[in-house]
Amino acid sequence: MKFTFEEAKMKEKNTRREFLRASAIVGAGLVMSSCAGGNRNQSGQQTNSQSSAKSDENQKGIEVTATEDLMREHGVLRRALLVYRAAAEKLRANASDVPPDALQKTAKLFRSFGEDYHEKKLEEAYIFPAVKQAGGQAASYPDILVVQHNRGREITEYVIAITRGAKLGAANAVELAKSLDAFVLMYQHHAAREDTIIFPAWKQTMTAKQYDEMGDKFEDIEKEQFGSDGYEAAVKQIADIEGSLGLADISRFTAPPPPKVSGT
Repeated sequence: MKFTFEEAKMKEKNTRREFLRASAIVGAGLVMSSCAGGNRNQSGQQTNSQSSAKSDENQKGIEVTATEDLMREHGVLRRALLVYRAAAEKLRANASDVPPDALQKTAKLFRSFGEDYHEKKLEEAYIFPAVKQAGGQAASYPDILVVQHNRGREITEYVIAITRGAKLGAANAVELAKSLDAFVLMYQHHAAREDTIIFPAWKQTMTAKQYDEMGDKFEDIEKEQFGSDGYEAAVKQIADIEGSLGLADISRFTAPPPPKVSGT
């Protein structure tokens, strides 16, 4: 049977309508089936809607808030402090047991990730000024913390300078150990005050929207500074240093049981 041009066009339109109508019916059936499947599930298994919600939760978990970012950066710096502490103990026992290269890598990591990025570009540029302006108990800390930042930079420069040689001499070992111990003690108190006083006070100076925007800004600064995820790179660097010094296995540092108390 032959069709005129107009009849052929009309038949094509009708065929498309039938296809779209059928597709809609199938789609609706799939949605109803999915919903019904969710209602029938009494065995504790996730329904499709629950899986979707779970996926959304996982996606949200990827986001790192501004203070979480700051505190995990402190985690990297604390691991560097543990390297310094272990090195100081070895320096007092036998300076030749401490490879200068490992100490220099630690100091350079502390400088690039801790001093040049975390301290200068985040804390001193955004956090301390906001906390000082807000007033209150926390406002008395930033000036002291800046002094400690500057002292830490002096010690970092000293560590880098003294570890340029192939070996650490016994003559330098005692003074280096003292400097490392002093730096560790200072920064332990320093970071603890920031985590528990400064960062919470800074968060209180912003609305939720502003706080979220600061998280994005910090991420942009990190990418600008390191070209990618500076935190991940720093974690890898400190892990490699720990491995070279035999500090990677944390089970080694499990505390022994306390002595028994007589009479109990």
